[in-house]
Amino acid sequence: MDLSDLTVFCTVVEAGGVTRAAERLHRVQSNVTTRIRKLEQDLGVSLFEREGRQLVLTADGERLLGYARQLLGLAAAARNELAGQRLAGRFRLGSMENTAATRLPLPLSRFHRDYPEVELELSTGPSLPMCQRVLRGEVDAALVAEPVGGELDARLDSRIIGVEELVLVTALDHPPVRDARDVAQDTLLAFQPGCGYRQRLEDWFASAGRLPQRQVELSSYHAILGCAAAGMGVALVPDKLLDQYAGQAALARHRLPPATAHAPTLLVWKRSQPRAVIARFADYLLDDEATPS
Repeated sequence: MDLSDLTVFCTVVEAGGVTRAAERLHRVQSNVTTRIRKLEQDLGVSLFEREGRQLVLTADGERLLGYARQLLGLAAAARNELAGQRLAGRFRLGSMENTAATRLPLPLSRFHRDYPEVELELSTGPSLPMCQRVLRGEVDAALVAEPVGGELDARLDSRIIGVEELVLVTALDHPPVRDARDVAQDTLLAFQPGCGYRQRLEDWFASAGRLPQRQVELSSYHAILGCAAAGMGVALVPDKLLDQYAGQAALARHRLPPATAHAPTLLVWKRSQPRAVIARFADYLLDDEATPS
């Protein structure tokens, strides 16, 4: 077992399969499959099992994932220290609003504690505008939802730092929702165009041959959830965010198919951007993701 094998393993988990992992690693699929099999042989366990077309981590795979992320993070830290790399200066981070509220507080606090010479700046907004801000050099990196307006711009690099479980929310008295045809309202409550979750919700409706008549654009999750509770329309929101909402008792949650509900969160940056601070911050994000809650 070596670090390159662990990198391949973590990428397969983060990307959700061998095909997308191969694209991210710039390898052929057969090479990724061979590395996973080699790792399984070295450890004497099965790391994945197949459910239909999906690869699912086994219990041994879940245990290895936490250790693998820690080892890769330590290796990155060691490289930085031995290279005499001192992290300092301004780090401008963009983020989706829900990610800033649910995933960032702890890793930001830890990063600020460990690297006090790095001046942190945080701004929030929808995914596509955030990617455009990265390309214009207005922020150094951003946390966005996949897909980001289709394909990620070739000038950007990315790393998956987690997967959000999205749920459809309606007023509490709404009947159960199995597919888009069960939704009583024809109004979508969402952020402006460029929001990855809005795009997923629109695609879900389109897959059932149904196009909502109205979209109401709101600027905060509190406004979206409040309007959903009042029966004004439906919205797609992260389950973790809903858990923190004080008025969640007035809302009904409806589970959607994995293709719609499982939304990877990416840390993106410009390929030409110096990576020292970005790579180290990504390690903090992944360390927090691997820490049991």
